Amino acid sequence: MTAALTVGLWRADVSRSTASFEVGNLGRTARGTVPVTGGSVEFGRDGALLAVHGTLDLGRVDTGVAKRDLDLRKPRLLDLDRHPAMTFTSTAVEAVRDGWRVTGTLTARGTSAPLTGVARLSSVDGQEAVLTATARLDRRTLGIRAPGFLIGRYVDITVTAVVQRT
Repeated sequence: MTAALTVGLWRADVSRSTASFEVGNLGRTARGTVPVTGGSVEFGRDGALLAVHGTLDLGRVDTGVAKRDLDLRKPRLLDLDRHPAMTFTSTAVEAVRDGWRVTGTLTARGTSAPLTGVARLSSVDGQEAVLTATARLDRRTLGIRAPGFLIGRYVDITVTAVVQRT
């Protein structure tokens, strides 16, 4: 499938790209969505993924529970009034059996932390492709402190990006 990709920069169609997350919350799993506001991937010869960059609008996080969404805005949690965006920029990409292991820097709430995940190509149709990336974030690396029973230590993030050749 990767042979169909053309070399160069591909940009995310933010109207058709999604980001979601799951985290433990008071003994249950809280789920939410965050709008994708930008993104790009660069492909090299033979369909090799070379670089990834993405931006999410945490200021518009939606967990389906208005009070929880307001709580996430607090400085002790995501500090969204001062830092509404989350960005990821890759620093290394390695081919793995069913995709790529992508390592990079995640920046949120004014703090940067290393993050590694896996990106998989799920479809290619001419000048358009769909990539799905998954990662597990240890919230403590961003300085988010809360009792573990209240908010789980790990946040599972999934981004599905529809990218188009520029």
